[in-house]
Amino acid sequence: MKISIGLYGSNAHQIALALIQGFNKHYTLFRQTSREARVRFEQADWQGGQKAVRERIRFYDDRVDECVERLRSEFDVENIEDGTWQQVKLLYIGLLLNHKQPELAETFFNSVTTKILHRTYFHNDFIFVRPTISTENLEADGDPTYRSYYAHEHDGLRGAMRQILLDFGWRRPFADLGRDVENVYRAILRHLGEMPRREVNFQIQVLGSAFYRNKAAYVIGKAINGAAEYPFAIPVLHDGKGQLFLDTILLDAWRIGLLFSLSRAYFMVDMEVPSGYVQFLRSILPNKPRSELYIMLGLGKQGKTMFFRDFIYHQHHSEDQFIMAPGIRGLVMLVFTLPSYPYVFKIIKDVFGTSKEMDQATVKRKFMLVKQVDRVGRLADTLEFSNVLFPLDRFAPEVLDELQRLAPSKFEIDGEQLIIKHLYIERRMEPLNIHIDRMDKSNNQDGLEHAIKEYGNAIRELAQANIFPGDMLWKNFGITRYGRVVFYDYDEIEYMTDINFRKIPPAPDFETEMSGEVWYPVARNDVFPEEFATFLLGSPLVRKLFMKHHKDLLKPAFWQEAQEKIRQGHVEDFFPYPQEIRFCRQIAQS
Repeated sequence: MKISIGLYGSNAHQIALALIQGFNKHYTLFRQTSREARVRFEQADWQGGQKAVRERIRFYDDRVDECVERLRSEFDVENIEDGTWQQVKLLYIGLLLNHKQPELAETFFNSVTTKILHRTYFHNDFIFVRPTISTENLEADGDPTYRSYYAHEHDGLRGAMRQILLDFGWRRPFADLGRDVENVYRAILRHLGEMPRREVNFQIQVLGSAFYRNKAAYVIGKAINGAAEYPFAIPVLHDGKGQLFLDTILLDAWRIGLLFSLSRAYFMVDMEVPSGYVQFLRSILPNKPRSELYIMLGLGKQGKTMFFRDFIYHQHHSEDQFIMAPGIRGLVMLVFTLPSYPYVFKIIKDVFGTSKEMDQATVKRKFMLVKQVDRVGRLADTLEFSNVLFPLDRFAPEVLDELQRLAPSKFEIDGEQLIIKHLYIERRMEPLNIHIDRMDKSNNQDGLEHAIKEYGNAIRELAQANIFPGDMLWKNFGITRYGRVVFYDYDEIEYMTDINFRKIPPAPDFETEMSGEVWYPVARNDVFPEEFATFLLGSPLVRKLFMKHHKDLLKPAFWQEAQEKIRQGHVEDFFPYPQEIRFCRQIAQS
């Protein structure tokens, strides 16, 4: 039986204060490392940027664990009665009334309290199932969320664009800002066909912080002209000579949306009011879920919270059942999906296939590795959840049977609910093997060639980003609605620098070569690229197309050269837009 500890006021108030202090410490550290992204960009400290992204991922869980420990040691929270917990929540709400990140603070409250309370308390009386503090029209105390520029105040559109770039105040000069602004102006003119007549309220709004990722800083904003709005994003790069230049301007909302794809690394952005940034981004990317925007801004836990609220809403307004995901069944993960919802749900099986020599902890580390690296548009990010409640009657019998046979320890049934204890969720894609088969059967040669070219490009770019997929079978890759090939099977993923790429040594004699037995020693991390063709290129047409574009991937030299670059500290340029729209058309070397 839980016991009452003191009066509601003092005890509950101190607990609420401890919770908000824990969150404030977290967000202070989060903003600090995001603010330092500007300095790393100015100093061309690319490796420091990668390290900061990896370290920032741990911030949230560290602060949650810290706060849980404080509550347990100072307040004996395991034995607080229900009424006190309800009072804690009400007092906490009061502390959020003038807060600049109330939605994040509510999620932090949930993260801490759900580590203490039993899941029977996971409802709105004890945690924030629904948000209570509105984030509409929150204003920053310091710099505003966005700055507004008027062409008539800056001698025309060119002058306004020039001032926008200068106002970021980077401690690096532009190589030729006049040239770059002219390139931007001409690109806008080509995109629109002609410049529209300026209405009275013509203005340009630009988010106050640049968006830092990889080796670029992105300026994101929109032009407003009467009732029309024109979104844009401008990547700013280094030219290798200590100066900056504008690489292109993205003017299509769908292209800007690709910057925020979950297959890419998270941005570093200095935000006092993150909801203001999300609201602005939604105004130019209305089809991008708020959950994904929060995630790409580095606020993964908030993204997960919003995702699951949306998912619960979807379940209430749909009737279809969870079914096994299409494609070849994996040896490590059990994968199911809800046809009306564009995601798949992955559970680590209790027992792996006989060819898999690993344990469940290793699989979890691989998934975490993917969060910590620059995914360069080629690795699907996942949302990780614990103790997820699903309506039992929504599961097809086949899924329930698979769960019982392959992952009985990962779920339990409680009345009319099925609780999955550990779960990964990621965007659903068409498996590449199914896509290739469909292209082949429909005699779509262009589509087939595109898929195979994209597949090789994905492997190539992952290697340059220090990632070796391990299991490169077609079934482990998917193709997005934009035709981009993405890898999504992580149980054998490794850092490139941990692999020994070897050439198969010649056989000592003809009989040995023809025996089918391996005549050379093979260590655990030895890889022989010549062998890839054996299990990838069985189809003559597929082999022909692969050899046309990617035959170098079948030789150790490509892999060894990529390793050497990584070991020398080289960070590759990865552009989330096509080469043909770049102003210089040549990759800047730095």
